[in-house]
Amino acid sequence: MEITGKLVEIFATAQINESFKKREFVVEYTESQYPEYIKFELFQEKSDLIEGYAVGDEVTVGFNLKGRKWNDPKGGVKYFNTLQAWRLEKKSAEAAKSSNAEPSMDEPEWLADKDDDNALPF
Repeated sequence: MEITGKLVEIFATAQINESFKKREFVVEYTESQYPEYIKFELFQEKSDLIEGYAVGDEVTVGFNLKGRKWNDPKGGVKYFNTLQAWRLEKKSAEAAKSSNAEPSMDEPEWLADKDDDNALPF
């Protein structure tokens, strides 16, 4: 799965134990009138993927949707969801400009007759 949005928060890396670390970040996703704030997790060596990014960057996040079932000691069942990011790409300013640019209405150069206004093309 993949979404594109604005990076709004980057959390510090959390060292859970000697062999496990994770890092979380939040993306503002505006598919509709109301923005959604979606928290993703990066695990182990992937937690360094967010280095070099800053709040305000437009990013595309590749992620997996994970779900877990847990039986608590009192006999209840609980379910947990995780959005596990595995790829981050910064949307470049040029790409954003070109995708929003309006098509040119100027006459193409090959149509412009520079020598004679009355010349016929055949």
